[in-house]
Parts: sequence; structure tokens; C-alpha cells
Amino acid sequence: MTLSCRFACQLFIAEVGAYYGEGGRGEDMMQQTQMGPWHRERGQMRMWFRKLAQVAALMLGLVCLSVEASPSVATQGYLLIDEYVDRHPEQRALMTQFAAQVQAPAEPLASPPERALRIAVVYPGKQVSGYWRRSDMALARRLERLDIPFEIKAFFSRPGEDLDLQEQQLADALAWQPDYLAFTLDALPHRRMIERILAKQQTRLILQNITTPLADWHQTPPFLYVGFDHVEGTKLLAERMFEIIDYHGKYLMLYAAQGYVSEMRGGTFEAAAAEHPGIDQVEAFYTYADASRAYRATHVALKQHPDLKMIFASATDTALGALRALREADRLDVLINGWGGGKAELAALQKGELDLTVMRMNDDSGIAMAEAIKLDLMQAPSQVPHIFSGRLELVEHSVSPGVLEHLERRAFRLSDLAIDSEEKSGEEGDVKSDEGGSGDLEGDHDLEEDGI
Repeated sequence: MTLSCRFACQLFIAEVGAYYGEGGRGEDMMQQTQMGPWHRERGQMRMWFRKLAQVAALMLGLVCLSVEASPSVATQGYLLIDEYVDRHPEQRALMTQFAAQVQAPAEPLASPPERALRIAVVYPGKQVSGYWRRSDMALARRLERLDIPFEIKAFFSRPGEDLDLQEQQLADALAWQPDYLAFTLDALPHRRMIERILAKQQTRLILQNITTPLADWHQTPPFLYVGFDHVEGTKLLAERMFEIIDYHGKYLMLYAAQGYVSEMRGGTFEAAAAEHPGIDQVEAFYTYADASRAYRATHVALKQHPDLKMIFASATDTALGALRALREADRLDVLINGWGGGKAELAALQKGELDLTVMRMNDDSGIAMAEAIKLDLMQAPSQVPHIFSGRLELVEHSVSPGVLEHLERRAFRLSDLAIDSEEKSGEEGDVKSDEGGSGDLEGDHDLEEDGI
């Protein structure tokens, strides 16, 4: 079953479960049914609805099995940037003008607010990838240069795993009554959390790391979708990787967590690979952006497929875990990518271990958030585009030191300054990942203990 179909089935079950769960709309319906001629026990009714949901999801899965992976399937429910702009042509000029504002030097606000703005960020920032923390730093530095007084309260968790913690952090953030809230959409429960926020309209919601609006939210959209286009970046990688292996060979798919990022990156890569008969996916695993899980998945794949030619890694921590397995097996001949181009990836690239990556101009996203807030304070929210997508560059291990240094200066133009300042003051700088964790694998099939 394709990733998008699994995602659709999970969404269907989750939504039906919420509908017929305790206190949901289905609960009201069951109470009304009990008063009718076919009186039944509440527990029996709930069980019947769950069975119905499972059968419907299975039928959906069977239908999905007959559909080949394609970009349209991989992005079901989301609107790609070009598609969104086609539906909203007025956004094109806004996006161009705003992108220029992000790249330009900061122009201080003429009339700063009298009180400090409250900005809450709830991010899955506990990972080797420094994207989230650097974005937070860039936001703060740009606000300072705009002369906007602010207070940022940050909440970090692990990607794909700490969903209960993220829900609690979100509640804590909202209790603080922020003027702006930055959150993300990756796992299925995030969607319901976000919809509750959009419905209440208590704060300006910024959705980070997503540049593909949801069609269902067109009537109550978030203040801003901001990040880097996962589809565009993955296509850059796919085209070059296929060329390097001469469009022939077996590859391992390493997703991040189940959800949006894996859908956009992994699903897009799968769809591109399916267009070439000589490229064959032999294994696929969810790593939850955890290096230890990626290491174990790669170790298993190398044992089962000694002729493996390529690995697609959907996230930084995933790539670094897979690299460790390749290094230990003396299989650095296997082509492997990074995604994001943070400091850890660039170090592996310079060593010649990582073959290529798509590098985000990292600080674009934080700067864009600050500039959007500035326009809002200027009573000009209509000048804020619905989407901001930062710049991406394909970088290979053969890149010259001069070119790489130039790219790093562009990508980390504000966050590096923040880290240097913290280091001088003796505070902790960039994020480090916890090396612990269960290392459990979740993929297209189960793994026996002796196979891990």
C-alpha cells in the first residue's frame, strides 16, 4: 500500500474514532438512538461503529492498492504551491514582494508596540537537525533589528513520538495567551489540535515547516504557512540521485515519522522513482527521525540486500544513523542523501561520507515570521502572503570550500550570530540530540528481533 493510502486510512480511523468516541458527536447520536425503537447498549453501539470504520478503512486501502504512486496521490489533501497560486492568483505578487522583504536588511518599525509581544513556539526541536532552534534564533534576532519588543516562550519535543507532550505544551502555550503561536503539522493528532485553535481564533497561528495549505482550511486559514518546500527539495535530490546511479538499482526508503513530512518527502521520492523501471524500492521503514532506528533499519537492509545501491533519507537524524551503519559495514559506496543541509550534514558532506543534500537557507523561515509580524503590527496583514517558502540549494560532496562557506553565510546569517553570542556568554548553543531511545522500527513490514 502506498504511503499516502496508509496515511488516508489512519486519518479515516482517527476521524471516525473522534466522531464516535467519548463525548463526541457520535455519542450524542447514540444517546438519541437509545431512545428509539432499537434500543441498544452504548458499548455495543460504539463497538459496531468501530468495526464499520475498520471495514471502510480496509476498503479504502484496497482501492488505494490499485493506484500507482504519483505526486497527486502523495499530496492528497494538500495544495502544492503552484496549485494554490493558480487558485489564488493575487498571491503571486504578494509572495514575490514578501520574499524580497525577507532578503533585504531589516527596516525598524516606525511605531513599536508599547508592550512586549508574546510569541509561543511549540516545535519538535529535540533532534540533531538544528533547523527548529536556528529558526527560533533567527526570529528573535530579526525582531530585535525591527525594534519590536518581544518575549518568546519555546517548547521543544521529539519528532513523531511526544504527541501527548506536544498537546500538553500546546495547552501551556495557549494558557500564556500569546499574540502569536508557531506550531507545526506532521502527525495526525496535530491536525485536530490546529483545527481547535483556528476555530477559537484566540491567537495568530503560524504553521512552521509546511508550505502546502490544506484545502479544508480555506475558510479559516492560519496567519502564515512558512518553511521550505519538501516537494521541491526532494525533486532536486531525486533527479540528481537517479542520474548518479544511472537510473538503475535497488534503494532503501527511510521515512521520518508517520505524517506530513514523510508524505511530502518520501512520497514524492517514491513517485519519482516509480517513473523509472530500473529503480526498485526493496525496503521501507519509519525511523521517526531517530538516528538509532535508522542505523538498525540500514543494518537490516544491507544484510538482506547486499547489492543495495541507494538510500533515501527523509531527515537529518535519519541520514546520520544510516551513515553510521554504512561506515561500520564498509559500504560507503551506497549513495545516500541528507535533507536540510544543517551543520551536521555539511560536516558529513565535507568528509565525503554524505553524497549530497538539499540545503535550506535556514534563517529565511525565522526572518519571514518576524517580517509577517511587523506587517501585522503596521495594520497591513493583507500584505502577508498565505505562504512563504524559503530558498533551497542542491549541494554535493564535491562542492568547493569557498562555495560552501558562501552558502553557510547565507543560510545561517542570523542564527550563527546568536550561537556565537551564546557561546561567548557561556550558554548552550546549537541543539544536540539524545542518543538514547528504544530504537524500535516501524515500516512496511515487521522485523524479527534477531533481524535487527
